[in-house]
Amino acid sequence: MFERTAVVGSASGLHARPASLFVQAAGRQPVRVTVARDGGAPVDTRSLLSVLALGARHGDTLTLRAEEEGAEAAVEELAALLATDLDAREQV
Repeated sequence: MFERTAVVGSASGLHARPASLFVQAAGRQPVRVTVARDGGAPVDTRSLLSVLALGARHGDTLTLRAEEEGAEAAVEELAALLATDLDAREQV
């Protein structure tokens, strides 16, 4: 299992657009990745409703985990995405 923490960089937290971009990126990963708030139950990063239900705000620390081959690369990519201000990024 590979695990990493990341601090939410989006000014609005993981709401609406940032959560959608995060979930889309998770859907492109070859492995299932979960995300959890401190002490909370992990949720599937591919589920928009689950990610929104985390209620993650700017500055919150989240834990990402994956177990399969390719876990490290997937977790690192999603952690880097979480750390950026997704509200400031232009939609491609």
